[in-house]
Amino acid sequence: MFHVKHEKDKKKGTTMGRIIAVANQKGGVGKTTTSINLASCLAEEMKNVLLLDLDPQGNGTSGVGIDKNEAEHTAYTLMIGQSTINQAIVHTAIEHLDVIPSNVDLAGAEIDLLEVENREYIIKTELNKVRDKYDFIIIDCPPSLNILTVNAMAAADTILVPIQCEYYALEGLSQLIYTIELVKKRLNPNLEIEGVVFTMYDARTNLSLEVVENVKNNLKQNIYKTIIPRNIRLAEAPSHGLPINLYDSKSTGAESYRLLAQEVIERELDE
Repeated sequence: MFHVKHEKDKKKGTTMGRIIAVANQKGGVGKTTTSINLASCLAEEMKNVLLLDLDPQGNGTSGVGIDKNEAEHTAYTLMIGQSTINQAIVHTAIEHLDVIPSNVDLAGAEIDLLEVENREYIIKTELNKVRDKYDFIIIDCPPSLNILTVNAMAAADTILVPIQCEYYALEGLSQLIYTIELVKKRLNPNLEIEGVVFTMYDARTNLSLEVVENVKNNLKQNIYKTIIPRNIRLAEAPSHGLPINLYDSKSTGAESYRLLAQEVIERELDE
C-alpha cells in the first residue's frame, strides 16, 4: 500500500512523514552537505528525521558520525533483500536523527538489481514500512542519474535541488528536470520539485550574484530564500563526523541551514 503525501493513515491515525530527495547529477554542488545539515537542523527542531544515504561514497553516513566501513546493514543490503529496514536503521548520537548507512558496496546495486521485478520501487516499498515513525525522510542521492536516483525519486514526495553559485550552474539542470518529469509520468505522479537552494555563495564575487539572478530568470521553479554561503566551517565539519550545527553552532553555515530547515518546515505547514 502506498500513501499519498501527508495522507492520514486510516488504521493508525498518524500522518506519514514527508520524503525529500536531495538530487543533482552534477557533483560538488553541496548535495551531501545539504542532506546532512538539513536533516540535523530539522532534528534540532525536535522533528524525527531519517537520513537515507543512497550515495556509494557514503559521505552522508560518515558525516553524521557513523563508520561506513563497519556498518553491517546498509542501503545496499536493504535493496538486495539481505536486511530489513529496521535492521538497516542506525540511531546516531544526534537526538531525533537516524540514518540508513551506505558504503562502496552500493555501487554494485545497478547490476545486482538488473533482473529484479519492480526494482524502481524497492526504496518506496521499504520506506513506507517506517514512514509513520518520522516527520521527515531525507534521501541523499548519488551524483548521477541511475537506478539509485530513480528509486529515490519514485519514493519521494519532492526533490530538493542544490545549485552551486558558479558559472555552469544551469548545466545539466535541464537534464535533471527532464528526468524528474519522466519519473513523474511513469513512476510517481505525485512527485514535485521542492525547490532550488543555492550553495557555496561567495558574497565577495559578482559572479555568485549573477548566477542567482540568472537561475531566477531562467528557472520556473520554487527557489528557497535561504542561500548557503561558502564557509570554511561547513567544509571542516564532515571530517569530524558532525553536522555543522553541532560542529560550530554559531557559524554562518549553521545559521543558514537552520533557516533552510525553517523554510522546509513552513512549506510543510502551508500544504
